[in-house]
Amino acid sequence: MEQSVQREALHSAESISARLERLPVTRRLAIIRLVIGVATFFDAYTVLAIAFAMPVLVREWGLTPAQVGMILSFGYLGQLVGAVLFGWLAERIGRLKVLMLTITLFVAMDVACLFAIGPVSMILCRFLQGIGTGGEVPVASAYVNEMVGAKRRGRFFLLYEVIFPVGLMFAGIVGYFLVPVYGWKAMFIVGLIPAVVMIPLRFLMPESPRWLAARGRLIEADAIVSDFERSAERQGFVLAAPKSVTLKLNKARSDWRELFRGIYRGRTLMLWALWFCVYLVVNGMITWMPTLYREVFKLTLQTSLAYGFITSACGVVASILCALLIDRVGRRNWYCLAFALGVLPLGVLAISGADTVLHVLVLVSLAYAIIQTIAFSLYLYSAELYPTRLRAFGIGCCSAWLRLGSSAGPLIVGFASSSHGIGAVFAVFGCVLALGAIVTWFFAIETAGKPLETLSP
Repeated sequence: MEQSVQREALHSAESISARLERLPVTRRLAIIRLVIGVATFFDAYTVLAIAFAMPVLVREWGLTPAQVGMILSFGYLGQLVGAVLFGWLAERIGRLKVLMLTITLFVAMDVACLFAIGPVSMILCRFLQGIGTGGEVPVASAYVNEMVGAKRRGRFFLLYEVIFPVGLMFAGIVGYFLVPVYGWKAMFIVGLIPAVVMIPLRFLMPESPRWLAARGRLIEADAIVSDFERSAERQGFVLAAPKSVTLKLNKARSDWRELFRGIYRGRTLMLWALWFCVYLVVNGMITWMPTLYREVFKLTLQTSLAYGFITSACGVVASILCALLIDRVGRRNWYCLAFALGVLPLGVLAISGADTVLHVLVLVSLAYAIIQTIAFSLYLYSAELYPTRLRAFGIGCCSAWLRLGSSAGPLIVGFASSSHGIGAVFAVFGCVLALGAIVTWFFAIETAGKPLETLSP
């Protein structure tokens, strides 16, 4: 009888969570983060590749500002579809299977982009590719979040997530060195590399034990957590006994309507607003700046690409600092400060009319670096505010607003710059960030250091 009770306690969703909470970050977990990080790295690269191909395509295909905006925006619209579709699918068939599907899709469409012959075919290829890239990041974010306990979650996850801005920066490096020599197709040839990631993803990676436990597959979840425990012990860690679980978790199956019920309704609306505001500004700036440098300030192709790379690099440095400090500062405090500070350089650009290229480079890079810390950490924050049964789908719906904001950003830049000058662009971006600051101040909650199951039962 006693052994039966012990087995039942071992094989429960609550005990799986309690055992994960006390685990250190071992080599096993670091390898998982690395493999998923490589996939996310090339997801980021794929998202931004078109921005560094665009200065060449504008002249090669004779593109109008409206066509440039459509090529950039339709990729983000595809990401919107992929984020919701694959987020929903990940709750039903598992995180790993969906990650394989998304990587396969965006690599296949990377090949298709090489054969685009004009704006219409490129729009179609980028839309389909966006479905894959849009699905990969939210599912990967849910997966990585579910692998680690509360005390280490912020740093562990954000040191994975920082790979996204590094991937954006890598796109700038490839664009700077390869596009002037080999043409725009070089950007998409490099994007074929993540096909190799599917080998370790398929054979070496475990499914999320939290997802398995939530689906009632407790024996499988126990086997994975036991493997993690053995890995920790082999490295010399002494594991504390799991803390007793007093919270009885909700075992209900995923239901999208729960996003708008109880405590999750306010969280959902708050997160959607933050995602939209942040990514309208971040991707509106980063995707258009190389083209603006060349077309407005008449810089050479290589200089335009180099300036785009500098801005991306500033975002990486700021993201690393955020990853190291956000557990101490707290999510809400960090976001309030970053939104407020991000408005300042954009306001200066709006008032001055963005009159010199050096002026624009310095202040855009500063604003981008500040707001990028919010952009790349929103996956962490969103995952903390939804339960396991809703996590991938909830993040997917949040990142759908990322895609809406990202698709709106280039269109706003294209319209405002052609009609009112680039100073008006920065005025709009500053107002959007001010709105984000208001939403954060009044509606955001703190999540640092709290177990996922207590934050979102």
